[in-house]
Amino acid sequence: MGRILLIAAAVVVGFFLLGSVIGLIVGVLKWVLIIGAIALIVAAVLKLTRSGRSNHYT
Repeated sequence: MGRILLIAAAVVVGFFLLGSVIGLIVGVLKWVLIIGAIALIVAAVLKLTRSGRSNHYT
């Protein structure tokens, strides 16, 4: 009986740790996607402004 309760407690603790790790990974992935999107927007804006300037001078 004690061994079964110990195994059940270990499984519950494992699920808590797994949930924390998955939450951390999802949080990091979210921030990576946000920073990547901002970088792409900045790159697109810089590309458009540079191409616009070069068209005016030529």
